[in-house]
Amino acid sequence: MQATTNRFTQWLRRSITARMLVVGFLFILLLIPLEFVKDLIRERSERKSEVTQEVNEKWGNEITLSGPILKIPYHAHKEERIYNETTKNFQTFTETLERTAYLFPDALLINGEAQTKEKPLKRGIYEAVVFTADLDVTGNFPNIQQALEVPAEDIQWDEISLMINTSNLKGIRNTVEVLVANKPLEIAPKFSKEYLNTLESDLLPKEVFDTERSIEFAFQMKVNGSQGIHFVPLGKNTKVSLQSNWHSPSFTGQYLPLDGSREISSEGFKAAWQVLQINREFEQVFYNTLPNLTPYAFGTQLIVPVDDYVKSERTAKYGILVIGLTLLVFLLIQLVSRIYIHPFQYVMIGLALVMFYTLLIAISEHSSFLKAYLIAGGAVLALITGYSRVILRGLTFPLLIAASLGALYGFIYVIIQLEDYALLVGSIGLFAILATIMFVSRKIDWANES
Repeated sequence: MQATTNRFTQWLRRSITARMLVVGFLFILLLIPLEFVKDLIRERSERKSEVTQEVNEKWGNEITLSGPILKIPYHAHKEERIYNETTKNFQTFTETLERTAYLFPDALLINGEAQTKEKPLKRGIYEAVVFTADLDVTGNFPNIQQALEVPAEDIQWDEISLMINTSNLKGIRNTVEVLVANKPLEIAPKFSKEYLNTLESDLLPKEVFDTERSIEFAFQMKVNGSQGIHFVPLGKNTKVSLQSNWHSPSFTGQYLPLDGSREISSEGFKAAWQVLQINREFEQVFYNTLPNLTPYAFGTQLIVPVDDYVKSERTAKYGILVIGLTLLVFLLIQLVSRIYIHPFQYVMIGLALVMFYTLLIAISEHSSFLKAYLIAGGAVLALITGYSRVILRGLTFPLLIAASLGALYGFIYVIIQLEDYALLVGSIGLFAILATIMFVSRKIDWANES
């Protein structure tokens, strides 16, 4: 038994194939803790999203403004002819039904300014970017008699009100007062199973409609929000201008800002939109039911640039490359120098490489990603270099390993900072690494198994 063990040990020490098989097996084994680290990063990222969402809900969620809309009750008449067996004639009965029309503005002008808080809201180690938006809304409605396909005598003139739909009632920070034809009207939430998050005004005075001219309106709204701000283009001609001190907008929705209107800098952004009725897929008047028009909204998301968790996750994806190349370098050194490296020592080196990612995510939660990357990379680099100094009995090979690993970490950091050119730079870098390995290993006698 002892002789068999000695022969296996000798074969393991002398056979190139055996050493390659052992290193390959250890490489696959080390992918297990690497996957655990990836799961940890995902878990921490999800926890941050949950906490951020909780903070946003208390401050104010994403804003989507749809309005104003005139809510116009009217009478509809339904005639029914019934045959009378007694008189042998048809009798006509007329039933009066209560109906509602929803009229959109001819012109809708919105000027908005969204200012983020100087210090993000914090809960524990997590931060949430929130803002306060000041919206100045003006415009006009068309003459009701001309706009509706309803006789004037059927319109309930003394029951007309104005509606504003918003996704964020909780965030409103002022008493909204609407001027309709220079008549001030209070507006407040009205419970409705059909239309949630709806503000509805007092009944409009009838004298507002005693003219053939359009009906002008104006109101201001101050609202706390998070993530984004959007508008539904209800006007025949909808114009929106928006500015903010946030430096990373993402323009989203059905319509993009006008050419030349976008200005983005480190101090904030400005943008303007114009949407005409012909650009939409819905009309200016709806009868009986007001559909959900939020899919037609446009605006901007105040996005957070790639956060540390995303960067850590992208870094961990290159863990296979780092572990594989590092073990390969040690294998090549072993073959060239004929210094025996025990499988246990390979495992220790691999675990040290995996620890880089746990250090990275832990430190980045309390500091900047760059500082965390430098500290984690420097610690692992020093650990492996010092360990290699003992294994390889000299300075040449440890310094080579330190230079190789440092260059690899630097290369990965550059890749994760890139967006459009990440694939190009990564492909060129991998090609250069492969060429270097082929060049270094060209003189190894792979056929020598003794």
